[in-house]
Amino acid sequence: MRCENLLVEIGTEELPPKALGKLAQAFADNIQAALDDAELTYSSVKWFASPRRLAVNVLGLAEQQEDKLIEKKGPAVSVAFDASGEATKAAQGWARSNGITVEQAERLTTDKGEWLLFKGEAKGEQVTKLLPAMVESSLKKLPIPKPMRWGSSPTQFIRPVHTVCMLFGQDIIAGNILGIDSDRVVYGHRFHGEKQFNLAHADDYLTQLEAHYVLADFATRKAKIQQQVNATAKHENATADMNDALLDEVTALVEWPVVLTASFDESFLEVPKEALIYTMKDDQKYFPLLDQNGQLKSRFVFVTNIESKDPTQIVSGNEKVIRPRLADAEFFFNTDKKHTLESRLDSLKTVLFQKQLGTLYEKSQRISELAGSIAAMLGCDSTIAKRAGLLSKTDLMTNMVMEFPDVQGIMGMHYAKFDGEEDDVALAQNEQYMPRFAGDKLPTSHISCAVALADKIDSLVGIFGIGQAPKGDKDPFALRRAAIGVLRITVEMKLPLDLVDLVRASIDLFGDKLTHSDNIESQVVDFILGRFRAWYQEQGIDIDVIQAVAARRPTKPADFAARIEAVSGFKRLASGLALASANKRVANILAKNKVTGVHNINPALFDSEQEKALAEALNGIEGKVTALVSDGNYQGVFTELATLHTQVDNFFDNVMVMAEDELVRNNRLALLSKLRTLFLLVADISILNQQ
Repeated sequence: MRCENLLVEIGTEELPPKALGKLAQAFADNIQAALDDAELTYSSVKWFASPRRLAVNVLGLAEQQEDKLIEKKGPAVSVAFDASGEATKAAQGWARSNGITVEQAERLTTDKGEWLLFKGEAKGEQVTKLLPAMVESSLKKLPIPKPMRWGSSPTQFIRPVHTVCMLFGQDIIAGNILGIDSDRVVYGHRFHGEKQFNLAHADDYLTQLEAHYVLADFATRKAKIQQQVNATAKHENATADMNDALLDEVTALVEWPVVLTASFDESFLEVPKEALIYTMKDDQKYFPLLDQNGQLKSRFVFVTNIESKDPTQIVSGNEKVIRPRLADAEFFFNTDKKHTLESRLDSLKTVLFQKQLGTLYEKSQRISELAGSIAAMLGCDSTIAKRAGLLSKTDLMTNMVMEFPDVQGIMGMHYAKFDGEEDDVALAQNEQYMPRFAGDKLPTSHISCAVALADKIDSLVGIFGIGQAPKGDKDPFALRRAAIGVLRITVEMKLPLDLVDLVRASIDLFGDKLTHSDNIESQVVDFILGRFRAWYQEQGIDIDVIQAVAARRPTKPADFAARIEAVSGFKRLASGLALASANKRVANILAKNKVTGVHNINPALFDSEQEKALAEALNGIEGKVTALVSDGNYQGVFTELATLHTQVDNFFDNVMVMAEDELVRNNRLALLSKLRTLFLLVADISILNQQ
């Protein structure tokens, strides 16, 4: 069967840069799914994308579907014919639907009876007939939040469409997509070379576009930009401030990238670098340059879409564009410095945090008190923590943050330093928001940790307390992120804090504002602990290990983490799973006999050496285990418990727990209860999978 490479290109006006990669990937995925559904064979599927096109390239695509043998079972012979042997209407209708007569039908005989059977061959459809509908359907499934119309046509897409090119090898696949007839016309660069050209073969797509000043391969274009920006930065004896999101966006803005450098007045460097970097990266899509000490230079790199004969004109134009933006930042900074952060506290009374929970001023008061309490728990200066918490939201009222929201916290730190606040107070203004995203840095001081935790716990308690806990994928107050932040700070900073203490302290600060206060403490604590599951699964921790620890509900996150580490290690021991299996057996026996708690053991009732050996072993390690648990040394606990392996096995091999004598039976159940109680000091290992 003939196989060719397929090209499908949708030529458009400039597509949204932040969505370009997602759209192209979705287009390719949809096409691939359609090919799979149609059972068309191919080698691979790849997407291309630039500001003015979405394209899919399918390599080694078969020209048609394989012919298929089909079998369709009809009605049972007993109902297909009447008493006189004539075909019934049911049989006739079934036969017509298959294009045969009843007499032409074959018979299918099984041990359950006999049925009419149609056997035939379904001819495979040509790809040229199938593809237009596949493309149309794939485009309709793209993640487009707000499609638009253009001209007088009812057709909708993310941007107006000008060309559709569908080539199977050198052959045009006829079809009408989004109101445009397919052709071999492809648009080149908007300003360089010919406006459009005819594509002779699907295999010529990339080379012909490059000849017309378009690098259609997104990955190739991105790599070229990254290499040129880094090379330019090295030439400037600097490092480019470049993240993947910005690089993707710039890649989506140009078809023929040309990297240039420009500069701005050094006087602007008096403004905190974060504000300048924000406006260069987010507003202008420039790459700021940093010196060897991480300080901002008065030079920057940018990417243009034109290969100019006189690039100085482009450089000059970009310098003129950036100057007023930097001047705005300078003006806001100088204006903001005229007022202290403390003087802005009253203005927080005009900003609502949440209707039922009050203003940002009230939230700041709560954060201040809670941060002070947390600082006391951590043994650091509660007065400084309270001060940091009190000022924590004041920079939201500055001109700089109102203009550039992403620098909140950072500007608070700079303004606090300018106001002469304590270093820890200033640092906490920025670090209160950490971690801002997955993998982000954590606060570096205990004061910052106290403020960050206070802010997150206040939001969790407040929103839960008014009955607006997250449901499904809806989490408007980002409470899941806040909960993960609480866990990361307490676990990774090894803070000896109990969630119950934090939540209780927060509840007390809300007074009568919490309208759904029933069980709020347990709801919030369980919600935070529930984030451990996803967090640890991402780290490759077995789900049964997480469940074993969660069953004991330790409410100190750092303690929870220590138990996870210990149980993971215990599960890897040669005796670990055997003891887990024994624990499961013990748990079932105790549950069946409704034995709870610890009961007295009478050694005089032992009538076997195995009972005595297990009891002696338990007594021998009980004190050690209790001390190790108090020290939080759970790995040490399991090391001690692992020594019981032989005694436990011997006990179950030789002792009948459910003895006829009630006193003996109860004594043996008490012995098992003591065994299980020691293990439960760390986790419920009976939950561990026996694999």
